[in-house]
Amino acid sequence: MMMVDIAMVVTVTPMTTALLLLRPLQPSPLPQTSSGNPLVRALIQRVSSASVSIDGESLGSIATGFVVLLGVGQGDSPEDARYLVDKTLNLRVFPDDAGRFDRSLMDIDGDLLVVSQFTLYADTRKGRRPSFTSAALPEVAMPLYQSTVELFKASCKNVVTGRFAEHMLVDIQNDGPVTIMLDSQGTP
Repeated sequence: MMMVDIAMVVTVTPMTTALLLLRPLQPSPLPQTSSGNPLVRALIQRVSSASVSIDGESLGSIATGFVVLLGVGQGDSPEDARYLVDKTLNLRVFPDDAGRFDRSLMDIDGDLLVVSQFTLYADTRKGRRPSFTSAALPEVAMPLYQSTVELFKASCKNVVTGRFAEHMLVDIQNDGPVTIMLDSQGTP
């Protein structure tokens, strides 16, 4: 895209005129790993309870813990998933006895509800309809989503999931509210 500077003459006072040089804002690029790939993304919500259902059928519910809305981008890898799982499980956002964020999901033996969410890759920089071209295609995203869930299950006693690529109703009792966006930035 060619960027063009725009000059504008502005009258500041009746006796003074200024020349302003305006540059269009450049859209910021999507976050990427050092290899240039989009990042695995997760929106983490601390909850007092949550549940997921499809067409009135309950798939499961959790008590105190996290709802993890998980997005898989093009080029994401198992290393990105491992980083995200470790970061999520050890994120200290649960209160200690003094009310400070000092306990992790592992410390409180909390629950997890993991839901696939490609819309975390929405690019809204142009037009009014979001683009999802940075999200991995379903046939690529599903295995990485499933392996991420398995990594969570290896460390957490109660992991509930939605169904990949299905329309779901997620009931979230956000506690705080505490909502944090994680991505795989910082992975080696």
